Amino acid sequence: MINIDTFAYNSKLKDRDPMEKLLFTFVTLSVCLWANSIIISLTVLLIMTWSTIYGGGIPRTVYFKLLLIPMVFLIFGVLAVAIEITPQPYEFLGSISFFNFYLGVSKAGLITATQLFFRALGAVSCLYYLSLNTPMIDVMSALRKLRCPKLLVEMMSLIYRFIFIFITTAETMIIAQSSRLGYSRFMSGYRSLSLLISSIFIRSYQQADKIYTSLESRGYDGELNVLEKSKGYISTGYLKVLGINVFLVILTFII
Repeated sequence: MINIDTFAYNSKLKDRDPMEKLLFTFVTLSVCLWANSIIISLTVLLIMTWSTIYGGGIPRTVYFKLLLIPMVFLIFGVLAVAIEITPQPYEFLGSISFFNFYLGVSKAGLITATQLFFRALGAVSCLYYLSLNTPMIDVMSALRKLRCPKLLVEMMSLIYRFIFIFITTAETMIIAQSSRLGYSRFMSGYRSLSLLISSIFIRSYQQADKIYTSLESRGYDGELNVLEKSKGYISTGYLKVLGINVFLVILTFII
C-alpha cells in the first residue's frame, strides 16, 4: 500500500486532471463488465497496462508483480466455476469418477470460467491505472467535485490513513518478534503469529484513537480541509477517453 502511494506521487500522470482519470477508469471498467467478452477484456487489459507502464512510467516488474496478486485468487475462483460435480459424465471434456459421482470440466463451464477470469483481470487493470497514477488526495478532490456525500469522502480519507497505521504497527511488531527469534522455528513462529494477530488490532485501535483525539484538538468538525493543487484541464484528454470507450462499444457489437 505504501509503495502504491509512492508510485502514485511519482507517476508521470500525477498532474493530469483527476476527473479525467476517474472517468477513464470507471467508464472503461463499466464497458469491460458489460461486454462480457474475452476479446474486449483483453483489449481493456492491454490499454490499461500500456497507459500505466508507458503513460505513467510505472516499472514493468512492479506492475506485473502487482497483477500477480489478484491472479492467484482469480485462478482458484475460476476453478470452482469450471469444475462440476454430477452423477452422470455427460458433456464433459474430461472427468474422473469417485463413488457414484463424476468430477469434470464441460465446454460451457470452461468458457464461462475463461470469460470471468479475463473480465476480472481487465477490471483490476482499470483500478490499478487509477491507484498507481492518482494520489489519494486527488481522488478525494474529484469525488467532492462530483458532489459525493461529505461523510463518505471523509470516511474514505480516514480509513485510508488508518490502513497505513495498521501496516506500520504490524511491521514494527514483526521486527520486534524476529529480533527475539520469534520465527526461528515452526512452533515458535506459530505462537508469534497468534500473538501478532491478537495484539495488532488493539494497538492499531489505540493509535487510531490517538490520531482522532489529535484531530479534535485541532478543531476537527467532521470535514478535513486541505489545500488542493489545481490540475490542468485538457479537453483532448476527455476526447481520448470518449474515443477509446466508443471504440470498445462498437467492437463489442461487431463481435
